[in-house]
Amino acid sequence: MNTQETDKKIVVRFAPSPTGFLHVGSARTALFNYLFAKKMKGTLVLRIEDTDLERSEKHFEENIIEGLSWLGIEYDSFFRQSERKELYTRHIHSLIESGNAYISREQAKSGDGSEVEVVRFKNPNKVVTFTDAIRREISFDTTDLEDFVIAKSITEPLYHLAVVVDDFEMGITHVIRGEDGISNTPRQILIQEALGAPRPIYAHIPLILGPDRSKLSKRHGAEPITSLRDDGFLPEAVINHLAFLGWNPGDEREVMKSDEIIEAFELGGIQKGGAIWNKEKLLWYNSEHIRLLSSTSRYERALPFIPSELRNHKDYSEEKMKKVITVLSEREIKKFSDIPHLYSGKFFSYFFEAPEYSKKILTFKEQNSEHTVLHLERVSELLESVTTSRFNANSVKEALWGYATENGRGEVLWPLRVALTGKEKSPDPFTVAEIIGKQETLKRISHAIKIST
Repeated sequence: MNTQETDKKIVVRFAPSPTGFLHVGSARTALFNYLFAKKMKGTLVLRIEDTDLERSEKHFEENIIEGLSWLGIEYDSFFRQSERKELYTRHIHSLIESGNAYISREQAKSGDGSEVEVVRFKNPNKVVTFTDAIRREISFDTTDLEDFVIAKSITEPLYHLAVVVDDFEMGITHVIRGEDGISNTPRQILIQEALGAPRPIYAHIPLILGPDRSKLSKRHGAEPITSLRDDGFLPEAVINHLAFLGWNPGDEREVMKSDEIIEAFELGGIQKGGAIWNKEKLLWYNSEHIRLLSSTSRYERALPFIPSELRNHKDYSEEKMKKVITVLSEREIKKFSDIPHLYSGKFFSYFFEAPEYSKKILTFKEQNSEHTVLHLERVSELLESVTTSRFNANSVKEALWGYATENGRGEVLWPLRVALTGKEKSPDPFTVAEIIGKQETLKRISHAIKIST
């Protein structure tokens, strides 16, 4: 049987506990459920597992929902376990009445000699075998589990019971979760059988590890997904990287959009081994996805990270900044939060302010200042002939290329680059000229001639 197929409509669930922020491990689990549901034209349930009222906090739930929304992981229905207690109580009564569970009077853990009544599942002590869509056949001898507790009282279900009841009532067909959930499966299967619930198909995905193959820490990906958003990452890039942590499309593709990932996604393509969270790889994905954006979209995404000092600059305009961001995204910007650092470091301030530089760097290699002046004067004359309305990178290059080719491109274009940017390394001078405009270009060339004479 194909482990992706079932006669029923596919229903999967992402079931986080609101005891912490949505981090990359949980987000990857949500993503794999989302991808599978979309691929199979099924539905995704978001179920907040908040039966542990002491540890559950509302702001964690809000962060989970906010993180999923930012990533674009859409769910079709939403539940909170804390709002379903009557349902669990009904099933607890049913298990007790059928003899599959019983009330046990026990010493309280407080150690004060008091007693409590808990509900224990009557373990049939048998071998449980299930087929995992990723790991194939897995068997457990449940004898060691003894009669395990499934509720602190008739009205207070514990995790294993609540999960099984919810999966049953919600019609969950596939349980896609982290491999740390494997040890929970035999208990849950025993409860399913006692309730007469159908067994879903299980798929236990590999854990995400730090670069040193240890469990994720705050240093390596355990921070909230929303912190990646606040640091200027694109959700498309995060989705791309998360999808490739334990899965691949089976070909050479690496940079993929969500619809492409959905189309290629197969449960059978998920690997068994642990996947490594690599922030440098995420930065690479992010820079690639930035380049896929349109100029307008790139600007809109970058806008929250553009310093107010720059937005208030007299020469700032949306159209100009669009071009600047496009240029920077080719090499320098890996995430949008790089923009304020590059600006404060005067990396691209020459787009807005005339640069300062020494006479020495204007000359190309062994060229003397007389040659520099000669070339800059001719460049100025050639650019004067380009109309303001047509003053773009292509027209500027067209006007200068013949002269530069005839007289040495380095000899001609080096002093032009320095005159416009004040730097030895920068985008090509044709692009810079377009962005700063004809008047400013000629003004900077005139200044370079003046300091060279």
